[in-house]
Amino acid sequence: MSKRSIAQDSPAALDAVVVGAGITGIYQLHRLKEMGLSVALYEDGAGVGGTWFWNRYPGARFDSESYSYGYFFDEQLLQEWDWKELFASQPEIEQYLNYVVDRQSLRPLIHSNTRVVGAFFDEDTALWTVTLGTGESVLTKYLVSAVGILSAPFTPDIPNHELFRGEMHHTGRWPQTPVSFKGKKVAVIGTGASGVQIVPVIAGEVETLTVFQRTPNWATPLNNRPISAEEMAEIKATYPAIYEKVSQNKSGLPHDADPRSAFDVTEEERLEKYEALWNSPGLRKITENFRDTELDSKANTMFTEFLEKKIRSLVNDPSVAERLIPKDHGFGGKRPPFEAGYFEAFNRENVSLVDMRADPIVTFTEQGLNTVKGHHEFDIIVLATGFDAGTGALLRMNIHGREGLSLADAWKDGPRTLLGVMVPGFPNLLIAGGPHGTRGNVPRSSEMHVDWISDLINFTEQKGSKWIEPTPEAADAYTAHVYETAGGGKHGSTQASAWYNGGNIPGKANHFLLSPDPHPEYRRRAREVADDGYRGVTFA
Repeated sequence: MSKRSIAQDSPAALDAVVVGAGITGIYQLHRLKEMGLSVALYEDGAGVGGTWFWNRYPGARFDSESYSYGYFFDEQLLQEWDWKELFASQPEIEQYLNYVVDRQSLRPLIHSNTRVVGAFFDEDTALWTVTLGTGESVLTKYLVSAVGILSAPFTPDIPNHELFRGEMHHTGRWPQTPVSFKGKKVAVIGTGASGVQIVPVIAGEVETLTVFQRTPNWATPLNNRPISAEEMAEIKATYPAIYEKVSQNKSGLPHDADPRSAFDVTEEERLEKYEALWNSPGLRKITENFRDTELDSKANTMFTEFLEKKIRSLVNDPSVAERLIPKDHGFGGKRPPFEAGYFEAFNRENVSLVDMRADPIVTFTEQGLNTVKGHHEFDIIVLATGFDAGTGALLRMNIHGREGLSLADAWKDGPRTLLGVMVPGFPNLLIAGGPHGTRGNVPRSSEMHVDWISDLINFTEQKGSKWIEPTPEAADAYTAHVYETAGGGKHGSTQASAWYNGGNIPGKANHFLLSPDPHPEYRRRAREVADDGYRGVTFA
């Protein structure tokens, strides 16, 4: 493609606007810049990193191996960067992403502290008007969302939060200035991934720590460790093989699936396998478990019974252990968090657990909060209450397509897309790393979207088309595939309350929000659409 603007009908218009400076947005910006397009990226935060800028709470880190999570498009970058830990912490991740931005000379194109508050498509000009929180607006031919599926923090509707006189912080919007917990009375509300990570880190600093739990999760050890210089050298030497492996893995991870059934081995062999998994790093408890652990209820029960015994062995008080053991789902029924000393934290005299199902929070007060059973005083309240996942960040941008149709109205019954990338009624809107396209290792999912989007834009410009849009039939067929596939596999037994079904948000339509396809299958499906002249896409 020539190095000139493609939005020729309006010299003031950009070729593309990217929203979100996380891992996906940075890569999308790089690809569009590399194509020679006029492009700008707008980011609400004060720096780059997206998830890894905002989620800077103590204990925040990867749960996919660091070397599998970063970028693979730049061979020199792969050889220059040394990961310090198997699962990098937030400061290291943020440092890495800033390094990439500067190495690729992307910073002049990134507008930080600039929130997108509206986007409206004009059919006459075939341009998007993107309204910014600064009061300014920009015109662009292509609007590319890279806001991600876990970037719109959710705060429960608990009355009178404005009355609380202490500090209150959401893990998904953690302040850049360090929070001091030393000698403070602290509450952590929520025991998903962020709650499980932060609790053991601050437990030794605080005067008291009260953990408010709605639903216990099957947390398993992260088993993080430093990466030695020798191991990093070996990783660098084998990056091509690693990339091939993550490309073929169904979740984009450098793991080896176990083809055996849990019933193919003796009980002794099965317990040895479970013990090895318990001591293995990160997501291998899922990806390298027996193939039927998530599909067969009896196989799943055998593993959850093993995990239950582990939890009881780690928690001294049997009544506390009982409350920390899930009763409403088996392992994998919800995405399990990964812990490092979480269960042991409840053995400390200054740490207590409140079961919100038996003793729900009623209201915030000036000094803390009231539950049904009494009053709790706190200096700091941490909201580890998760996100409006999948669609939340997209819908908060107030996007309107043809004939003024809002994306919120179009998706009132759940997302409807082609490949999770395009939406009927919204020309030239492209979504990277969004609902119905993302699975497992998010950067490995979203790089497929970025590459497909970039190729599509190139193809569109070669055709001389003003806008592109999926047909309703193509979007309906793909959306039906998502729900049928999700309902027919392991996800059919997942909990309606899980975030990836929208069940954590009151009033939200309960639909599966991720991609049900293994990465190789999604890649094949997307390639077939492209190879068939982008079948199901209208070129206006």
